[in-house]
Amino acid sequence: MKQWMCGPCGLVYDEALGMPEHGLAPGTKFEDIPDDWECPDCGVTKADFYLIPD
Repeated sequence: MKQWMCGPCGLVYDEALGMPEHGLAPGTKFEDIPDDWECPDCGVTKADFYLIPD
């Protein structure tokens, strides 16, 4: 599982943990998140997230 970071605010989306409080179950891959999903902290779209290298 991978981790993705929001460029503007630094929020980390961890695929293994998901974000159940925001409708993303644990194990939800970033690519499976709808394109219109927004960062719960700053409101940007998933296009503003980048993959955190291993």
